[in-house]
Amino acid sequence: MPTITIDDVEIQVERGLTVLQACELLGKEIPRFCYHERLSVAGNCRMCLVEMDRSPKPIASCAMPVGEGMIIRTNTEMVKKAREGVMEFLLINHPLDCPICDQGGECDLQDQAMAYGFDKSRYLESKRAVKDKYLGPLVSTIMTRCIHCTRCIRFAEEIAGVPELGATGRGEHMEVGTYIEKALTSELSGNIVDLCPVGALTSKPYAFNARSWELEKTESIDVMDAIGSNIRVDTRGSEVMRILPRNNDNVNEEWISDKTRHACDGLKRQRLDQPYLRKNGTLTPVNWPEIISVVAQKLSNTKGKKMAAIAGNLSDCESMVALKDLMTSVGCNNLDCRQDNGAVGDVRASYIFNSTIAGIDDADAILIIGCNPRWEAPVLNARIRKRYLTGQLNIGLIGTKLDLTYKYQHLGDDPGSIDDLLDGSSEFSQILQKADRPMVILGSGAVARLDGAVILFKVRKLAEKFEMISDGWNGFNLLQSAASRVGGLDLGFKPNNKSTLDTLGILKAASSNKLDLIYLLGADEIDASKLGNAFVVYQGHHGDTGAHRADAILPGAAYTEKNATYVNTEGRVQRAFMATLPLGDAKEDWSIIRAISGSMASPLPYDTIAQVRQRMIEINPVFSSIDEIADIEWGIFGKDGTIDRETFEPAIENFYMTDTISRASITMAECTATANGDVFAEVVSDD
Repeated sequence: MPTITIDDVEIQVERGLTVLQACELLGKEIPRFCYHERLSVAGNCRMCLVEMDRSPKPIASCAMPVGEGMIIRTNTEMVKKAREGVMEFLLINHPLDCPICDQGGECDLQDQAMAYGFDKSRYLESKRAVKDKYLGPLVSTIMTRCIHCTRCIRFAEEIAGVPELGATGRGEHMEVGTYIEKALTSELSGNIVDLCPVGALTSKPYAFNARSWELEKTESIDVMDAIGSNIRVDTRGSEVMRILPRNNDNVNEEWISDKTRHACDGLKRQRLDQPYLRKNGTLTPVNWPEIISVVAQKLSNTKGKKMAAIAGNLSDCESMVALKDLMTSVGCNNLDCRQDNGAVGDVRASYIFNSTIAGIDDADAILIIGCNPRWEAPVLNARIRKRYLTGQLNIGLIGTKLDLTYKYQHLGDDPGSIDDLLDGSSEFSQILQKADRPMVILGSGAVARLDGAVILFKVRKLAEKFEMISDGWNGFNLLQSAASRVGGLDLGFKPNNKSTLDTLGILKAASSNKLDLIYLLGADEIDASKLGNAFVVYQGHHGDTGAHRADAILPGAAYTEKNATYVNTEGRVQRAFMATLPLGDAKEDWSIIRAISGSMASPLPYDTIAQVRQRMIEINPVFSSIDEIADIEWGIFGKDGTIDRETFEPAIENFYMTDTISRASITMAECTATANGDVFAEVVSDD
């Protein structure tokens, strides 16, 4: 390890680090605009200049590797003068429009100009003007502000894998854009707004809506997919103004998908804000005591075998455990949290991402089966690309050919290719055989087929054949796409024996009028036309499919409006926190179910959320460890049989609209229209 001296302090650092990184290890603040720890080094802003012995001029610390015996000074008069000069050059052409710039208050250029800049300008000539570029419905551009740091270009090329941004021209004539004017096609495009150190790239949906210092900031968890991205919810009053990423190297690093970031405008549209009861064929507003009394009476007077409950994709663990306890207390075991009827076993290893998301960094071969990670989990897909760019990863795909932002070997369209791998006739078998840490990623859509249990069995055999299960490594992964799925399965919110009904069985029985009551906990991804004549109780926060069919509507809270627990696809238990109060008369979901039980013979044995969480721990100890991965035991799961050779169908048809919140979002509707090449009307009512 090289030993270097920084401001008269000796320090040993790892070989390969840059001078800037070494300075940060000592707590020295080095200004920068182009440098970012997750992007390649550009070295073109020169703001990070420091003095090095035996160098005739200051060096760019972000691009200089450490060397034995280096003597670095970060606070000399030469360094101060160099930084002032660089800042003066940067501000020559930068417009003085801070009062109207959305980056105001969060601008690196503002902060560093105050800390390292000169106190006056010597420039009297006219400033450069650059035409704004069109980058789609999510990113607004004011390119006159651009300082050519190229962070956005490097992100699009390296992280997103969609090299649509670049630079034309040289010097002050250089312009960043898409060459041919078009919308960015990456599902991660909103991250370039966070990366931009000035106001050249800002959020188009958020433009001119609020200032950063007006907002209350709440750390929470995303539910738009099953990754459980760590987010910050910024609110003003009762409205969610924007959602930003939080850094978590084990989950989402510091990226979030465009749906996570921008679907939040759907939280204020098409909301259920008061209870409704169907009277004479019409949904009529009622008060809470009346709706609770009616639902409690229906539950008490209906036989357990004549009832069923389905939990939706956005349901939190507290509400699912409360609903499970409520239904079992009246003798109903027809429960399911798998709206797609996915065939997963009782073994936890069968339905989680066992390798963990961070484990992708260690894989040397990945087999993707019936899955489109670019749409089902964009952040995870970016992690696969990061590993691929190291040159130490081979990737195979069984399923429809896709642009996944990295090269792969296409092994076939249908599940029959799994048999080819098992019998060794596929070329990719040799790659898996030689790999030290092979990994298989099975899509949730693949196990949702009628032969899903057989596919699950075959993939388990595949994992065992190629020794993907060993000490310290489990290469079998099921990539879930619903935020509630792992938590629901951990709580046992599914049929507990062959005589009870799963989602498919519930819909079949209901369409034959064999069920009298169905409780939908935010379940909107089912075919509501198959619910027959059953009395349907819908508890949720948006007027979507379930609410349209409901006979009783119980308005619940969205994920930003409650303290809740979610378990992500890798089995990590995480907590979301209330950023705003529920809308109107809506209540937290578990408390609604507790209130219903209070009007029945046997009230649920908990009155606080802490008691509900203790009940969750009683059912499954994994809920006792927050933000940790529990040890998983391997087991037997799946069902032996013959695979249907039907081609794998994508689990998601439209990335931008997958749940009640994103379907209510005007921004997501505009993204959908842009992706389809349609013209979207920008003037839309907020009602």
